[in-house]
Amino acid sequence: MKQKITKGILPIATLVSVGITQPSAAQYSPQQQWKGKIAKTVGESAPYKVEYAKKAPKGAPNVVLVVLDDVGFGASSAFGGLIETPTIDSLANNGLRYTNFHTTSISAPSRASLLTGRNHHSVHFGSFAETASDFPGYDAHLPFEKGTIAEILRENGYNTYAIGKWHLTPVPEVTQSGPFNRWPLGRGFDHFFGFHYALSDQYTPQLWEDNSKVEPDTKGKHLTTLLADKAIHYIASQKSTTPDKPFFLLFATGATHAPVQVDRSWIDKYKGKFDDGWDRYREKTLGNQKKLGIAPPNAELTPRERDVVPWDSLNTKEKKVAARSMEGYAGFLSHADYEIGRIVDFLRSINQLDNTIFLVIVGDNGAAKEGGKIGAINGYISSLKGDEQVDAMLSEYDNIATQNSMGNYPTGWSQATNTPFRLWKNNAHSEGGTRNPLVIHWPAGIKDKNGLRTQYGHLNDILPTIVELTGSRIPPTINGYAQEPIEGTSLAYSIHDPKAPSRHTQQYYEMFGKRAMYKDGWKAAAAHERGTDFGKDVWELFNMNDDFNERFNVADKYPEKLKELLDAFDADARKYNVYPLDGGSTWGGQSKSVYANASRITLYPGVDHIFGAAGPSFNSSRSFSIISDAVITDKSNEGVLFAIGGRFGGMSIFVKDGKLQVAHNSSTRVRYLESSKQLPLGQVTLRYEVRYSKEAKGFKDPAGTEAIYVNNDKVAEHQISRAESNISAYQDGVDVGCDQLSPVADRYKSPFNFTGDLKKVIIEYRENK
Repeated sequence: MKQKITKGILPIATLVSVGITQPSAAQYSPQQQWKGKIAKTVGESAPYKVEYAKKAPKGAPNVVLVVLDDVGFGASSAFGGLIETPTIDSLANNGLRYTNFHTTSISAPSRASLLTGRNHHSVHFGSFAETASDFPGYDAHLPFEKGTIAEILRENGYNTYAIGKWHLTPVPEVTQSGPFNRWPLGRGFDHFFGFHYALSDQYTPQLWEDNSKVEPDTKGKHLTTLLADKAIHYIASQKSTTPDKPFFLLFATGATHAPVQVDRSWIDKYKGKFDDGWDRYREKTLGNQKKLGIAPPNAELTPRERDVVPWDSLNTKEKKVAARSMEGYAGFLSHADYEIGRIVDFLRSINQLDNTIFLVIVGDNGAAKEGGKIGAINGYISSLKGDEQVDAMLSEYDNIATQNSMGNYPTGWSQATNTPFRLWKNNAHSEGGTRNPLVIHWPAGIKDKNGLRTQYGHLNDILPTIVELTGSRIPPTINGYAQEPIEGTSLAYSIHDPKAPSRHTQQYYEMFGKRAMYKDGWKAAAAHERGTDFGKDVWELFNMNDDFNERFNVADKYPEKLKELLDAFDADARKYNVYPLDGGSTWGGQSKSVYANASRITLYPGVDHIFGAAGPSFNSSRSFSIISDAVITDKSNEGVLFAIGGRFGGMSIFVKDGKLQVAHNSSTRVRYLESSKQLPLGQVTLRYEVRYSKEAKGFKDPAGTEAIYVNNDKVAEHQISRAESNISAYQDGVDVGCDQLSPVADRYKSPFNFTGDLKKVIIEYRENK
């Protein structure tokens, strides 16, 4: 029997235009009226059961929302690419492929729009949390008046789980002091297991469960495997205790964002398969897309981007390492697909798959382009030039894209995996930055198998789509906050009518000054270079009805149409907090850590691992000292006093072999300072001091000195170069009394807990001389 998808809800147009005004029970609700009778005895009284939590309608579907990271339109085999994704293929072949779906061009804004059903500036995520500034569209504070899909579904009787990447909490709030109301549990999720940053090491990840930092024994497992394990655990627990209650699962992988890391067995599956290069990849993929009906029969490839060299211009050594980088990326995506398949298989095994709405967004933006000409494996090798860089890559060939690598594939593969569109991630003005595949699979509600849908869609359409398909209601208030209108348009109308005209007919785009306006099949687009005059940006015009991959600029031919779209952009920019346009001049006003303006910081042993961006920072703008007050209780005492960063860059102060030592890791190149004398027993003051001079111009030029002191006696010193002047915490954060996750130094294994008596660690900053 065909299931009606609109049963029990108001028309979605009502949700979008004015919001729901009818009362709705919720987990958070005022005290309810009791309608029984109370007398002196129970026998004389009449009980009345109050329903404190709303129950979902019988048979309400589960929802699984999968979000992959940095996957271009032409990567997955489900959309014509040459990377095998059998799980996504199967979901698409037994459901629907949406080929005209769009994102915001970068990660955090895409997720903010996806979860709230609003435009990303409207929910204050005009850029990253790390680049937030003091304007309404950019301060990275999701408004509570614009509820998330998790908050809505939980108030409609769903359990809600967030797995994987979050990246939506303001940087100063990612500490164990909170506040936690903009963490996942504060925005409607019952449980969270994942990471807060834009990216994660796939083998030594920073992980949080609910509101707490955790250090699980990963047993060498890949992060995507850990995430799938936890997703299955949550579902199994929920269906074992409340089998009739539906759940909502957000499954957001770190794949395929850099660092590209996966087990070598997955990389070797693709050995030799990309030796033809990126130019041939594009040709094959466009041919596949035409066969699938994704690209029109007369479609042609866009010109090669200026950052991409012809494959045949590479020499033999360059081709070898570039091909291996793509083998690694392909293995990374295929592995993520496999882990998604484990969730699918588990749902099938417990007879829940048919009544689960499975949505897969294949990329939160277009393919990334950070890998350069031949790819990257670590910062040190990327700093090399020409043959020296190629030879270094060859020497690390077996480590490319493994856990020993922190890099990405070459830019040529970025364009290839974005086939058939131009440009890539960050380019909000291009389809290559904003067009990503969407798959919807729901056997109980969708009877059209292997269906194509070309209706225009955007991330802000997913929330109203889920609301409509699940028969949920958006309450007028959530947790006491009056709700503002949804800004997206439900795609539910397109499910049973492949020829229905698009209902989402107008959409603006803006990121770092790059901007576009789509309206009724036409698109105006302007690139913007950071630091240039916005008034001098050149607007192009494309007729997307006839030119789906933006090959022909017709601005000169249709000036009236261009003006119409520019006026529309201006109106939406004013409406949704896009102004003031900012190419990066005000970044950081809201994104600074809680320690940003401190001249003195005191940290105590026992403090949780500190999230990198929210912790103390060390760069060439200020000299500093790190002072450890400790008691050496025995000559065998050893361990880390203070550490920041990890195996791909950072600094560690530790005691080993009775001596004070410092490891300064600059993109995998580690230099050591070591005291010449054994540490004395008893109370000691151990100081690591960095004094920066005026910043050197050359990469290898001296930029200052670093030294270590024992009770004010200098025991070691050397110069540091400009390349060593900044100490990164991005991957592994800050630890006191240990070095969790990956070790900064190769002289110990994590966590290398300090076995003496550490009292405190003091950080002092001073002006450079």
